[in-house]
Amino acid sequence: MASEESAKRRRAGRPKQNVLSPRLIHETALRLIDRHGVEGAGMRAIAAELGVRPSSLYNHVAGQAELIAGVRDLVSERIPTAPFAELPWDAALEQWALGYRLAFASHPPTIALLAVQPLDPDSSTSFMYDAVAAGLVRAGWPQERALSVIVAFECFILGAALDLAADPAMLDPGRRGDVPAFSGVYRARSEALEASGTSPADDAFGIGLRAMLAGLRAEYAALAAQKNDDRRRS
Repeated sequence: MASEESAKRRRAGRPKQNVLSPRLIHETALRLIDRHGVEGAGMRAIAAELGVRPSSLYNHVAGQAELIAGVRDLVSERIPTAPFAELPWDAALEQWALGYRLAFASHPPTIALLAVQPLDPDSSTSFMYDAVAAGLVRAGWPQERALSVIVAFECFILGAALDLAADPAMLDPGRRGDVPAFSGVYRARSEALEASGTSPADDAFGIGLRAMLAGLRAEYAALAAQKNDDRRRS
């Protein structure tokens, strides 16, 4: 009886360990990337964070490439794609851009890493791209143009996400008299943004997003006009 009670006490006193899974490993990697950068999120560091041996991780994640692919999927799953089934293509792109920027700005170290990382063949991020591409093609964008539209938006969004994570005073010229135009526009913007309650990053993002959408609407209209002309000639 005494030995049975002792065994129960030993079991109750053992520290609880996380049940390993690919998602837990990817979430831990993302947390470490946010905290220490990419260099601080290797398999050994993840194992130490989870209190397991590094070899245990390889039962769930094959290696660094698969780890990074999983981190990409975690960030990408927070980007909204439902608007492409519900809204006109340009309104859907606007909502996608807003969500995309916020998802990556929440994890700044991942921007440079994932921007140049090839898409894993089994990545769930492909479902996001599929929803965007389907929405654009369904709206009348030619198949050969749809992916370039997506990539153009991504280039803008990732830069905007970096800007959102940066110091708002990053471009402050300081007390200089030899760059009067630069100093003047900086002060004028600061005063205007303070009056409106808008951040520098949001103001710049808004200008860029409106310009991107206006340009794409113009190209969309031109493509439609060209298509109609071709039909009349045939």
